[in-house]
Amino acid sequence: MGKKSRHLTDNDIERIIELLDGWDGSLTWEALCEACVGAIGFKPTRQTLHKFSRVAGAYKLAKERHKNDVKDLKIPTTLAVAAQRIARLTREVERLERENAALLEQFVVWQYNAYKHGISRENLNKGLLQIDRQQTD
Repeated sequence: MGKKSRHLTDNDIERIIELLDGWDGSLTWEALCEACVGAIGFKPTRQTLHKFSRVAGAYKLAKERHKNDVKDLKIPTTLAVAAQRIARLTREVERLERENAALLEQFVVWQYNAYKHGISRENLNKGLLQIDRQQTD
């Protein structure tokens, strides 16, 4: 009987995406799974990682980025560190822009469905119900 794998939390997903945003060099699913041990404390499977669209999207971007990287630039260490940070932040912005576009597309679908089913703006903007966790009846 195999060992049951641990489920990924939202925090785990965020840390894995940060790993991918900062990834330099060749990337494989196996290498990412191994790198996850240091980031989240265990080694998930490729299948587990791939089922999360944000991880799969960030992985695809990292693979594309590696194909287009400029190789072997000779620059001073301080500039290299700054260049790495700029590159990582640029990759993060690119990923976040794609995620935001996907969320905006989802919002348009929800907006249309709300209109189609006669849900008013007032109903859509109602706050969430407060749950009293201290109540025992």
